[in-house]
Amino acid sequence: MSKLERYDSYKDSGVEWLKEVPMDWKMVRLGTLGKFSASGIDKYLVKNESIVKIINFTDIYSRTNLTLDSKISYMEVTTPELNRKKHLVKKGDLIFLPSSETFEDLGLSALVNEELENTSFSYHLIRLEFEKDIEHNYRKYLSNNNSVLNQFSSYGKGTTRKIIGRSVFKNIRVLIPSKQEQIKIASFLDTKTEQLDKAIKQKEQLIELLKERKQIVINDAVTKGVDKTVTMKDSGVEWIGEIPEHWEIVKSKRLFMARKERARKSDLQLTASQKHGVIYQKDYMELEGRKVTQVETNYEILKRVEPNDFLISMRSFQGGIEYCRYEGSVSSAYVPLIPIKDVVSEYFKYLFKSYVYIQALASTSNLVRDGQALRFDNFSLVDLIIIPEHEQENIAKYLDEETVKIDKSISLQEKQITKLKEYKTTLIDSVVTGKVRVR
Repeated sequence: MSKLERYDSYKDSGVEWLKEVPMDWKMVRLGTLGKFSASGIDKYLVKNESIVKIINFTDIYSRTNLTLDSKISYMEVTTPELNRKKHLVKKGDLIFLPSSETFEDLGLSALVNEELENTSFSYHLIRLEFEKDIEHNYRKYLSNNNSVLNQFSSYGKGTTRKIIGRSVFKNIRVLIPSKQEQIKIASFLDTKTEQLDKAIKQKEQLIELLKERKQIVINDAVTKGVDKTVTMKDSGVEWIGEIPEHWEIVKSKRLFMARKERARKSDLQLTASQKHGVIYQKDYMELEGRKVTQVETNYEILKRVEPNDFLISMRSFQGGIEYCRYEGSVSSAYVPLIPIKDVVSEYFKYLFKSYVYIQALASTSNLVRDGQALRFDNFSLVDLIIIPEHEQENIAKYLDEETVKIDKSISLQEKQITKLKEYKTTLIDSVVTGKVRVR
């Protein structure tokens, strides 16, 4: 970025957040560039309907959230002929998000890059049909930059979902350089963002490989140990496979029991999540920036939890059973597990988060798809391995060391991805606001 030049002369934009802009650039309102329309085609179903494709709101949302040049996906709906023609999209249209869960996503847009035969757009979206001559590839950068998105977020209203009206879109201010400059900017940014997106994708793929490697290391260690010289035998359990000859398979009830002790009034409430593990609710809310339901009366519905317990949650079939380091209380939706004997919690912390165990746990119930929680009965159906405690300790120590190495590599890639995304955002903002000039 430091190698890019500045324009020969600038003028005060008259806008505090934008400051100076190139002398010959114009600031206009989006409404002057074309015609805005909001669809509603699936609200007017009558006889003689025809099947048409419709741009899917969720695909627009997820794809434009991270990329500027998204490919649009479709679903099929029925709609009357007249209404279908009214809301057809065409190459060069911009499709905007007028509602979102976050202020930052309000106003994100996707450029229609191809002729989409017989395709309309969802009533969840707003379309800008250009009437002014704006370079096609420049259009996707026109609004997907911080100077414009910050305007959208400032107009957002709502609590659960943030919403902006169609009139807001018309009054959003954008900068328009000359057509020749638009072509240069679009070409430059297309090349640079493609390079950055490629680098980001490569790092994301590497992260996935590292995560797979981590799971392989964990699965192998918890089911086969770390001594590769021992004689193996068939465990008789499909998800476990072969185990060292001196290990045994036992019913899980022999190693764990459900804790039924009620919480004490002095206990702080805990929350279990796959992202943060088991932590105090106040810490969870601070990390996530949102509130969770807390029990302030009827403490008898809460359960006591102690360090080295494990927690079964409704989502355990997706991410495993959570290890608890703290004492406190949890809601009745959780099932606390107490180690009985022959258990080193640090070992089972890894076993219960291994992919093979999670799959075995998920197979015990058909109810998880309906959102019903896994219970102790589900846990009891999955047999476990009984291993000498000193070996459990060695396996846990080995995995502590190995997973830390992998986690550091993942963290490094994540930091590099963050820097690449920040650079991409800064580059786009600087170029489309005229802070730097491209050749």
